[in-house]
Amino acid sequence: MPYDHRAALINGLLELAAFLKDHPDLPVSKSLTLHHFSRHDSDAEQCAEIDQIAARIGSVIDQKEIPYGRYATSRRFGPVEYRAVAILAAARARHRAEESYRGCIQPDPAPAT
Repeated sequence: MPYDHRAALINGLLELAAFLKDHPDLPVSKSLTLHHFSRHDSDAEQCAEIDQIAARIGSVIDQKEIPYGRYATSRRFGPVEYRAVAILAAARARHRAEESYRGCIQPDPAPAT
């Protein structure tokens, strides 16, 4: 039987919720976001997938993300968010270019205070 990542994720979330409920002394974050990243090749295919998800979850595309190369939608369940994101080709290329300099530039040491 093939591995069912969806069922495993849901079971893990339920186990986490039960564990946190049973251990009220443990600190927790104020919010949680579960991300789905589109894996399609073209921007058009990625955006179409996110549009379909937005329709299914009853949300809209987050217009504030588009200038940064992200096409995204989300739905909140109190402090828990389901977020579907497409990282567009220009943003992926910009990230690869920025990463190509990793380790090449050494900043001056911070001044002692």
